[in-house]
Amino acid sequence: MVAAAVVVAASLLVDRLVGDPHSRYHPVAVLGRFIGWWGVPGCYPARIQRAAGVTGTVATVALFAAPFVLVQFAAPWYLYLLLAPFLLKACLAWRALEEHTAAVVQALGDGGIDAGRSQVGMMVSRDTARLEREHVLSAAYESMTENLVDSIISPLFYFGVFGLAGAAAFRAVNTLDAMLGYRDERLRIGWFPARADDVANFIPARITGIILLAYFAARGRFAPAYAALRRDAKKRPGFNGGIPMAVIAGGVGVRLEKPGVYTLGDPERTLTEAGAEVVRAVRAATIIFAILEIAALFLLGSMSYT
Repeated sequence: MVAAAVVVAASLLVDRLVGDPHSRYHPVAVLGRFIGWWGVPGCYPARIQRAAGVTGTVATVALFAAPFVLVQFAAPWYLYLLLAPFLLKACLAWRALEEHTAAVVQALGDGGIDAGRSQVGMMVSRDTARLEREHVLSAAYESMTENLVDSIISPLFYFGVFGLAGAAAFRAVNTLDAMLGYRDERLRIGWFPARADDVANFIPARITGIILLAYFAARGRFAPAYAALRRDAKKRPGFNGGIPMAVIAGGVGVRLEKPGVYTLGDPERTLTEAGAEVVRAVRAATIIFAILEIAALFLLGSMSYT
């Protein structure tokens, strides 16, 4: 438990120092290529696509998690402490979220609306060709606030509960959902990973919501954050992503909007004015959760020695 607490802190430090190297050999990049190899709906008759999705998901999770399991259960303690921070870091992306969002803001400032649309198109699946400036910024900050759970809190949560194996299994399921969980020709093959991702994020999303409410309470913004949570969290499709998005929108006082689909929060300020506060809220939630997890792991570790 004490070693796990050290790994949590070290992995976040590695993330802040290194970020996500752009390499085809990054574990998640390899994972994505493997999913792209088998997850092609046209390769299977429609009647067996759901079964193919289940089989492929189980096989993908098992293969991706295997080296993590090996380090967790077979490596000597000193090798574990050396490798585990990098393996856990491979399952999360804190700095990358900030970098992607900052790139959109910079593109809007340096190259104008077309550059911003092009840049944000790398972050979201919606059509960005006709988005106005505020909607371009909204798409970027929506991705950041939703992925606070997917890319930070959930991997840390499952590491705390199940170790490296848990973090790796979650990352595999989440990547499967990101690539296959769409209501198009991938509907049948992606149904199982999409539902698995919903289940996996259920508890972490709600923990994140509680942490964010506490953060905004400390800043005197509990009432609008809670009001937005109650009113807007269910407007976004799915039952997890809307929680951090709504709380942050309400707490910061901005509107997050996907035109024609949902609107979260009230526009007390524009995202141009208040975008930096969205970033601060994501940072605060990450740090608070990490401190709580580290403290819990140290406490459990000390109890095991008594």
